[in-house]
Amino acid sequence: MKKFYLFLLFAMISDFAVFAQSGIVKKEITLMTYNIYHGEDPYNPGTGNIREIADLINNIKPDLVALQEVDSMTNRTKNFNREGKMDVVHELGKLTGMTPFFAKAIDFSEGGYGEGILSRLPVTFHAYSLPIPNGGEERSLAVASVDLGNGKTITFAATHLCHEFAENRTAQVVAIKNILSEFKGAKVLTGDFNFTSEETGYSILSEDFLDVALKHGNPQNTYSSKDPKIRIDYFWLEKETDWEIVSVEVLDVEYSDHKPVLIKVRLLN
Repeated sequence: MKKFYLFLLFAMISDFAVFAQSGIVKKEITLMTYNIYHGEDPYNPGTGNIREIADLINNIKPDLVALQEVDSMTNRTKNFNREGKMDVVHELGKLTGMTPFFAKAIDFSEGGYGEGILSRLPVTFHAYSLPIPNGGEERSLAVASVDLGNGKTITFAATHLCHEFAENRTAQVVAIKNILSEFKGAKVLTGDFNFTSEETGYSILSEDFLDVALKHGNPQNTYSSKDPKIRIDYFWLEKETDWEIVSVEVLDVEYSDHKPVLIKVRLLN
């Protein structure tokens, strides 16, 4: 295992060195978001979905992946992992060759639970706690500052808003906007927002961000994966940046109770 991580680190450093020396700015990026139901198949309890999710990511080869409902070394992961507790985002990093990051929202089942990010590009990572004025489960924001080359950066932020109270979701959206205002350059926000377009939080985000699926046309429902009746998983692009939305796709897989969303975008400035 130690040799594997040393190899992965060497490969990442080598790739970055070639990337940096080339002077090429990566302008088109492929991004994915997926609520993975803590790594267990919701329709077959006791069956893990990590390998299927990793295979999906390997087939698509996105530059960045946002993951929601991520377990880290919880007793719950022993339900579907014969080898014992699992750090889900690090396992996915190992299986995909991407760099894993974890933003814990709560202590849970003698481990952690929160948001994950996988990256193929050099990043600086930050994690933030979000407000819960009406009580309930704590939430987090995972933020990766991504180096695209030649001094160009993009901020990739991922979250999972409160599933219980609209008041919490509204406060969390306001907090996220304030946090992201401190980052320079292009910004992408994604995740499971637990709201539809009729809610206040959606309107607040729409003041400064574009709903990518709506902008691209014909947005598709994302929940549930077997019977998708609502759209609660989103990509948002900051309006101040000049973007080209190349493609938007909701993937028809049932490894989780949510469908993953995949987009390709291009920076025009």
